Amino acid sequence: MARIRVLVADGHRIFAEALATALAAEPDVDVAAAGSAQAAERALERAAAENRPFQVLLVDADLTPGGAPPPPGSQPRLPEARRTLAPPQRAPVVHLPAQRKAGYGTPPAGAGPAGAGPAGAGPAARIPAPRTGGSGSTNGSTAATPNPATTPATTPAAPAGDGLSFAARARAAHPTLQVIVLAVDDDPRRVVQALQAGAGAWVAKESSLGRLMAVIKGVMRDETHIPPLLLTGVIRELTAARRDRTESERLVESLTPREKQVLRCMVAGLGRQAVADRLFLSPHTVRTHMQNVLGKLGVHSTLAAVALARRAGVGPAD
Repeated sequence: MARIRVLVADGHRIFAEALATALAAEPDVDVAAAGSAQAAERALERAAAENRPFQVLLVDADLTPGGAPPPPGSQPRLPEARRTLAPPQRAPVVHLPAQRKAGYGTPPAGAGPAGAGPAGAGPAARIPAPRTGGSGSTNGSTAATPNPATTPATTPAAPAGDGLSFAARARAAHPTLQVIVLAVDDDPRRVVQALQAGAGAWVAKESSLGRLMAVIKGVMRDETHIPPLLLTGVIRELTAARRDRTESERLVESLTPREKQVLRCMVAGLGRQAVADRLFLSPHTVRTHMQNVLGKLGVHSTLAAVALARRAGVGPAD
């Protein structure tokens, strides 16, 4: 069986190394770790140049661009590992107890520090046992074959520099790369942003290693995995986005052919004089068309008109 090449991109060094150690113990996984978006980009490019591309990217939703430390109090803590071998029936797992929110549950009472990983792999930490119904459940995901990277939505773009922006860049540069977002929160809006960035799964950082491996193998089959507790919110966000897109499309269809040309020039970022030069019109005529476009779209600025046009699928002028 072909081995799956996995890259872990997480600014929390201890978590990244522990997760990489745990995955390295899997018989069908080759894994590397990067502590920032820049380091991960270099690793992806180097692997592609060597004709040994990574197939799966595990990326922290809040990954920083250059490995800058996260704000105080936000770093996950791992329990101190004892220098004993884990029982043979247990796979090495990672435990991230800090910053859990509603929907992901809490570790079982009495969960203690883990033993070390396999000989030569260094100490491994442990995750709570899989739960049912939450994002860390063994069977808790919804699978669908289409990748929703092209799902239309009005959800704001992910802030520059975070893991979702990096996921979008990585997917654009490496189209065959499967992306799994690792998160400590349960915000459906960010899940939708992750899907729009090209991610195929959203997984809680506290999930079991078995759960994570199931998701990795699932995205390799082009499945999409979303925690069941987030699914209702995600569907609501996508439904609202589709409704907004439909309304935007209706408004754009009310424009005349010339007004649509002007709108596409606006989407391209052209000013009034540039639009006039391109369409062989006078600046005064272009001004009139722009005012008509704003009025028919029901907006009061060029930026708002451009945002509506993008929701409707209107691209920039060639």
